[in-house]
Amino acid sequence: MSDTYRYLLGENDIPKSWYNINPDMPVDIGPVLDPQTKKPATFEYLANLFPKRFLEENISMDRWVDIPEPVREIYKIWRPSPLVRARRLEKALDTPAHIYYKFEGVSPVGSHKPNSAIPQAFYAKEEGIKSLVTETGAGQWGSALSMACNFFGIDCTVFMVRVSYDQKPFRRIVMQSYGAKVIPSPSDQTEYGRSLLTQNPDHLGSLGIAISESIDAISHSNGELRYALGSGLGAVLMHQTVVGLEAQKQFDMAGEYPDILVGCIGGGSNFAGFTFPFLREKLTEGKKMRVIAVEPVACPSLTKGVYAFDYVDSQGIGPIAKVYTLGHDFIPPSIHAGGLRLHFMAQHVSALYEHGDIEAVAVSQESIFEAAVKFLRAEGFIPAPESAHAVKVAIDEAIKCREEGVSKVIALNVSGHGLLDLSAYDQYLRGTLQDTSYPTKEVEVALGNLPIIKE
Repeated sequence: MSDTYRYLLGENDIPKSWYNINPDMPVDIGPVLDPQTKKPATFEYLANLFPKRFLEENISMDRWVDIPEPVREIYKIWRPSPLVRARRLEKALDTPAHIYYKFEGVSPVGSHKPNSAIPQAFYAKEEGIKSLVTETGAGQWGSALSMACNFFGIDCTVFMVRVSYDQKPFRRIVMQSYGAKVIPSPSDQTEYGRSLLTQNPDHLGSLGIAISESIDAISHSNGELRYALGSGLGAVLMHQTVVGLEAQKQFDMAGEYPDILVGCIGGGSNFAGFTFPFLREKLTEGKKMRVIAVEPVACPSLTKGVYAFDYVDSQGIGPIAKVYTLGHDFIPPSIHAGGLRLHFMAQHVSALYEHGDIEAVAVSQESIFEAAVKFLRAEGFIPAPESAHAVKVAIDEAIKCREEGVSKVIALNVSGHGLLDLSAYDQYLRGTLQDTSYPTKEVEVALGNLPIIKE
């Protein structure tokens, strides 16, 4: 066994196709429904929201979907990303486990999000769409789409969850530097936002509310605006599979194969992108591995939610899908992992969890910062609070290996760096970080308001 730390690929190793899990899904994910009719949404309805090529990818049954060359050319700015053997962390934990992490923090905006933002902006440009609108939690997706729109000469509007807008001003500045218009949500720009601010001027906001405001903006745009989605739909998850496809080549270089794959999860994009190429081998070839999704206890859609049809937005004006959900009008408590504050999980991830193909665990805010500091003191990189959820469980699994005296290969996706999240680390280091708990009563109320759908 070599003492290599970093497994690096060249530009020619950037995947030429994305992996589409649709033909390999062991169960049907169910239709996307029109919120008005409660019937399967027509292509025409969805085309009023999204670029058509994006929608075609979403329903494709081709296992491999070609990456457009203009998209792949931009990927070369930061791809392939490194796979790193965390040897110093292994030593610090005194574990026989081999720990590897895929580091997506090398992108220009510091996360995995451009993997989907670039193709979505490219499709909009192809279609003659001049403006895109989106929501963002911690600002990683908003930053990525702002960059992508800048590259293709498209206007970009971002509704940023208000608590993150206040907590993470530097991501707002990044978006504005790319030329995007950034609006704290709930905002005074939409009727729904104004109604929420009237009820509570200090409203924290949520991704669901920001999605509602984005859809509302489209409805008042005279057909000139389209939506770019950071997670949830299958095409987004597919775009992210460049991460896992690269990782497979890198594990071939290392001469190992993961026994355990770990990823943080909010809507499902980085988790799916990292794990789906490996899951293909589990689903189609019978390879044995554990795949663990890690979510915050403050917003645990998989571990505490119900598998049901629900709106993707808080107001109930957007599409409906069968997902694990905490209720569309649930407002998660304030946590620094703003990208994980989504009330529902992606359709594909929800179906795989329901079928038993993946596991899920919820962890507390304080525990993820403890793990993140342990990681950065060993490996030198500071992970985003979202990614720290994966770090926490990877460390837990490595400690189990030590206690049980077994050696396993543990792979995790560090989906972004935490250099723009230092205020959160400052609170942790000063001992002022407020931990979070599962908001039982709020979830119970929200789950009572699910739409009634006859299956």
